[in-house]
Amino acid sequence: MAANSSSTVSKPSGSSGGKQSGPSAEQVVATFQKMRQEQRSMASKAAELEMEINEHSLVVDTLKDVDPSRKCFRLVGGVLVERTVKEVLPALENNKEQISKIVESLNTQMQTKGRELTEYRERYNIRLVGEGEGQGQGQSATSSRDSEGGGSKSGAGVLVS
Repeated sequence: MAANSSSTVSKPSGSSGGKQSGPSAEQVVATFQKMRQEQRSMASKAAELEMEINEHSLVVDTLKDVDPSRKCFRLVGGVLVERTVKEVLPALENNKEQISKIVESLNTQMQTKGRELTEYRERYNIRLVGEGEGQGQGQSATSSRDSEGGGSKSGAGVLVS
């Protein structure tokens, strides 16, 4: 039992000592996929909030033409509450502004994540499936320049489906 554990311990240290270039291809792909998924979730959340802004705009535009003392109903925390238009209209406008700020923040985060993804792709020479079919000559020229300038840094690229 002790011999097995000592041989198991020596294998990982030997393999990591020889691979000091960085993470394995599987780790690179997993990290890249995780980053792409984070960006997609931000985009879907931003789209969802944009739809809420549109709904708020529609309701605000409708209520502006209505008598301020008229009663209206508003859903607050899953409970339908009766209020007047003059009470609801400022709250809706405030909510719309807050949602707009959140969408702006999400958009800046998505741009940052996009830059991180691009840098990560360039660092590990990641190519997506179907990418570069129309850029065959440009890609080969880039590959030959990379191999001349410092090919030892990034050996083979990683293909992500």
